[in-house]
Amino acid sequence: MTRISISGPVICWALERSARRASIERRFPKLPEWQSGKSQPTLRQLEAFAKATSTPLGYLFLPEPPEERLSFPHFRTLGNDRPSGPSPDLLETVQMMERRQVWMREHLIEDGHEPLGFVGSADPAVEPERLAVKMRQTLGLAEGWAAENRTWTDALLQLRDRMEGAGVLVVTNGVVGNNTHRRLDPAEFRGFVLVDDYAPLVFVNGRDGKAAQMFTLAHELAHIWLGRSAAFDLLELRPADDIAELACNRAAAEFLVPKDQLLELWPTVKEEQDRYQAMARHFKVSELVCVRRAVDLGLITRGEFLNFYREYQKVERASKDQGQRGGNFYASQNNRIGRRFAEVVVGAAREGRLLYRDAYRLTGLYGESFERYARSLAVGGGP
Repeated sequence: MTRISISGPVICWALERSARRASIERRFPKLPEWQSGKSQPTLRQLEAFAKATSTPLGYLFLPEPPEERLSFPHFRTLGNDRPSGPSPDLLETVQMMERRQVWMREHLIEDGHEPLGFVGSADPAVEPERLAVKMRQTLGLAEGWAAENRTWTDALLQLRDRMEGAGVLVVTNGVVGNNTHRRLDPAEFRGFVLVDDYAPLVFVNGRDGKAAQMFTLAHELAHIWLGRSAAFDLLELRPADDIAELACNRAAAEFLVPKDQLLELWPTVKEEQDRYQAMARHFKVSELVCVRRAVDLGLITRGEFLNFYREYQKVERASKDQGQRGGNFYASQNNRIGRRFAEVVVGAAREGRLLYRDAYRLTGLYGESFERYARSLAVGGGP
């Protein structure tokens, strides 16, 4: 039986980047021997190890560990406490979104579309109030747009729809592709944005609480105006110490909860026991966003905010865990793929402008799954 000579440091690197060391060591009891060179794996064993660690098989044949990087900055609020490199899950997700963006850009150019004028149109030094106004105007939203919705979750859906209508690709997913065994970690990133003048793309980590997702969307929207691609963890909804990150956070906060309106409302609710609920009802954003805005404006102390934040996370985690059972697979694809992107891909496949195998690769859906989802979109006829 043929054995494969592999590098011990590469095996160690694959283990560490997987963030699943304990379970993998139990599954492969001869790992210490592979690392020391005492024994060597078969090709089948090496393939299984590559799959278990989410490592490209070719990397395991290298003499030294490769240096993996994102193609854009990864801002972390407390970077010293986190791993220095991106996880395999983040890397694969970014690469998947980059492939989609490249295809969409080429498709739009071929169809004669013009570049989006708002991409990169602002400077980090711009006043947040001014940038928030520009963002609302481009999306066709009035100053009190969120309050017109029945609930803040309705406002979240409206924001997604308006962003897609303006030309932004919006994706929300909590796993790598459709692999429910590979959950994305909100502690590593809440979202990322890939700036492009034809097909800007924002990705929201669906494993994060919905209360924070609206703020992430608004933060990413500001990134598009600044023309800065980035990933971020936004711990406690705070930005990293970077001029662009600070500008995006301020603009996002002003976009969702205008400063003047909150200062006008505050005297009427500050003594109420459910004051944060009252703020959330007024602005149609989550209580979490309201409390974050209140501490930023000095209306409450940081200690008050942290107490609320921790309790809110506990309640939301419990609610999210209870809601993880079942669900409509094809409806969830509108989030995982992005409805606008899916409609364009399905339309191109129906028209013969895109091979079905490429449509499968772009959407992550194959055969009958792709056809059933395509029919749910009601785009074009059958193949």
